Amino acid sequence: MWILWLIAVSCIIYYTVIVIYSGITTSFSLIWLMFAAISVLLAAGWEAYIKYKDKIPLWIPVSVVTMCCTGIMVFAVVEILIFTGVTVRDTSNLDYVIVLGARVKETGITKSLKKRLDKAIKYLDDNPGTILVLSGGQGEDEPVSEAVAMRDYLVYNGVREEKLILDTRSFSTVENIAYSRVAIEEDQARKKVSRLDNPIIMKPGTFMEVPDKPIKIGVLTNDFHVYRAQQIAKKWGIPDICAISCDSDPILFLHFCVRECAAILKDKLVGNM
Repeated sequence: MWILWLIAVSCIIYYTVIVIYSGITTSFSLIWLMFAAISVLLAAGWEAYIKYKDKIPLWIPVSVVTMCCTGIMVFAVVEILIFTGVTVRDTSNLDYVIVLGARVKETGITKSLKKRLDKAIKYLDDNPGTILVLSGGQGEDEPVSEAVAMRDYLVYNGVREEKLILDTRSFSTVENIAYSRVAIEEDQARKKVSRLDNPIIMKPGTFMEVPDKPIKIGVLTNDFHVYRAQQIAKKWGIPDICAISCDSDPILFLHFCVRECAAILKDKLVGNM
């Protein structure tokens, strides 16, 4: 029983840390207060059961324990999928890498987004032929669109603007992937038109036609987010997408894992992945 009280106190402390550290209170961060309340109720219920054991039907504690164990098991399975379900592949020399956006504050980009962008810069240094697709719209509480903030950071750090494609229309991971795919198709169409406008003339018999090389696309995001992004991409028309991950903020890591578990269950339920 003391474990439940310890969990409740820990959840309240962690919620406080999240709010102070990130400077942002989101609706999902309240889940830690909900966990604290549930722990208190379970502790109180356990005390009541011990005190009035003869008067409380057995099915009530059995049902409560079953629901708690089921919830813990589902969370564990999803987290295992998140960190072991991504296929390890060669991600070098991709044609396009979709860099997923994250919240932008009045004071600048968040630490999670900075980690993604720093990884993108390193990847581009190693693979200069790759085009980065920066994906993210402007939320009501954001000073600029995430894509624009990402472009500004990358350009400031030496990335040439012609290596960037911006998608400012998306407000979720599903839209990130869907609109980025459209942006890539539009870029491919422009390049095809450019080649037709400037054809290379060769004498008959001096060349042979070969099929177009398949476009290689990757998605770059934080480690906890890679699995869902990859599964959504497969569902929404990029079946052979490569995953590139970067580290997460260590303080917010647990919060992100819980939030990602809920997001995966929701996206699976509504058919996004």
